[in-house]
Amino acid sequence: MAGKCEECGEALIGRADKRFCNDQCRSAHYQKRNADALQLIRQVNNQLKKNRNILASLNPEGKVRIKKSQLDREGFNYKLYTSTYTTRENKTYYFVYDQGYLPLDGDYIMLVINKEF
Repeated sequence: MAGKCEECGEALIGRADKRFCNDQCRSAHYQKRNADALQLIRQVNNQLKKNRNILASLNPEGKVRIKKSQLDREGFNYKLYTSTYTTRENKTYYFVYDQGYLPLDGDYIMLVINKEF
């Protein structure tokens, strides 16, 4: 008893539990099924890359203090970061890969680089 490919509808030849006629149909089926999740992941990854590039461009020396408005102008998204580091003084650094920032008083931000990466 031959089944039909779940993607293209072609008749299946081979194992009784076969679901797809070839690798292309299998791949296309799973890509369609996961399209929404993949789109979200792409959007988040693109914004993370943008955030990292913004921090790197504003911090060529490795450590600098800037106004928060500079990050705002560039389109920096403060909600997306890859890790945090909390000091003994309870200050939290937010990192986007190797580029980090520490919010300071008076709308200033300290930009740093984690050289361990």
